[in-house]
Amino acid sequence: MSIQTGGLNRISGIPLSQIRRPIAPVLDHQKIDAMVSTMKGTPEASKTCTKEEAAVMNSQLPPIDVLCVRDQGKTYYFGFGGCHRFQAYERIRDQTGEDVEVRCKIIPATRSQLKLYVGSSIDDMFN
Repeated sequence: MSIQTGGLNRISGIPLSQIRRPIAPVLDHQKIDAMVSTMKGTPEASKTCTKEEAAVMNSQLPPIDVLCVRDQGKTYYFGFGGCHRFQAYERIRDQTGEDVEVRCKIIPATRSQLKLYVGSSIDDMFN
């Protein structure tokens, strides 16, 4: 849970293909393997989660905070955190060949708020 979405109880499912991730992640592959196992119903421990904690998740990962920006009648989703969870969803998608829904807490944002994260590359985000 993050400070931004700690008070948000609504969790939405957004197709992985619709979420843009403008910052390259730094990954711990053992943690991703454990998350994929949890999603498949066979929980494993990782550096940040015990097997017992993973078992309580009922094959679901915690939601990821996603910024939602509406621009010129279109909706864009941007994910900056949750890198290992995103990677776990990507592995499931690659294994099944189908787009998967990512459990998200949506934070409404404006284009100028997004610019605080991406700087001058903001225009590239909407092309």
